[in-house]
Amino acid sequence: MLEVIEKQKIEEAVFTFIDVETTGLSPRSARVCEVAAVSFLGAARVGTLSELVNPGVPIPAEVSKIHGITDAMVKDSPSFGQVAPRLLDLLENAVVVAHNADFDLGFLREEFKRVGLKFPKLHVVDTLAIARKNWKFQSNRLGNIAAELNISSQGWHRALADVEMTRKIFEHFITAFRAAGVATVKDLSEKCGGKTS
Repeated sequence: MLEVIEKQKIEEAVFTFIDVETTGLSPRSARVCEVAAVSFLGAARVGTLSELVNPGVPIPAEVSKIHGITDAMVKDSPSFGQVAPRLLDLLENAVVVAHNADFDLGFLREEFKRVGLKFPKLHVVDTLAIARKNWKFQSNRLGNIAAELNISSQGWHRALADVEMTRKIFEHFITAFRAAGVATVKDLSEKCGGKTS
């Protein structure tokens, strides 16, 4: 399936933008406490998932200070296993886009493993890698890139807000790449050191 996706024209491919918020930095010991995924085909939004997730472990106070998610907010939320099938629907047969994709996908892979689901092979585009390779921003952090491009960074560090920011930054990059002759998913991968996961 990855070969088929590679050959698709950019306007024909489904791009799913993802972000997770977590209880810490290590996928082995920390857990996902919020996940968002929004799928687009061209300019049309074709799928949205935005869920607080009960991580089954306490959220440390210093982590809550970053994303604002507390134990009280997630106590009645679904477990990752309850959210996973809907997330899988958005990931399969799509090009996945994330900012610092290794972080998000590392957590998702561990969470899928914990609930006994197979994590799909994915075509991945990392907007952090694109920024590092092709642009010279003062800082490559998501909110800083957004600010430099005059994109609102309101709600930074919440999953859905970060997904929307990533999408707008990606649109900025794609416009520039198209002007340079990028037409297919494969072309895009070559421009940004894209990879499969």
